[in-house]
Formats: sequence, structure tokens, C-alpha cells
Amino acid sequence: MPRSLKKGPFVDEYLLKKVEEATGSGSRRIIKTWSRRSTILPEFVGHTFAVHNGRKFLPVFVTEDMVGHKLGEFAPTRTFYGHAGDKKTRLKGKKK
Repeated sequence: MPRSLKKGPFVDEYLLKKVEEATGSGSRRIIKTWSRRSTILPEFVGHTFAVHNGRKFLPVFVTEDMVGHKLGEFAPTRTFYGHAGDKKTRLKGKKK
């Protein structure tokens, strides 16, 4: 369920402060954050965030299409190793 329009999008205050500082100074440094729950605002476009996925920080370059989404959507937390049934068909196709 979406957040109330009356309240506006949720962004952690410290993250908004870091973006404003980076924009004011013209810095292109990566902004490191654990805040996966923060909504991407138009002010974030053009900045690179290092979003924590539980193990490491993944770089996320923000474009216009990402506005309105959450930062965590672009840093997956689970590693997909493939389906269990694929091993059998892969081995069957390889013959020495």
C-alpha cells in the first residue's frame, strides 16, 4: 500500500542532507547508505549511491526513470544460482 500523498515521499533526513551537500559542492563522490527504504527524489538524479544489500555495498547510479522507486529495489539481497533442474539438462547436452 502506498504512502499517503499528504505526508509525501519518505527519505531519511541524513541522506537528503548528504545529497544537498554533494549538489552544492558539485562533488561526484559516491554516497554510501544503508537506507534502502528511502524514496528516490528528483534531486537524486545524476548521483551515485552505494546501497547496502546485507553483505556489501552495490553502486546505483540514479536516472530519471528511477524517481519514485525505493533505493533498495536496485540492490538485490538474494543471489540467484539457477534452477535445480537445469543441471541435468546442461550435463546431458555436453558430451566429450
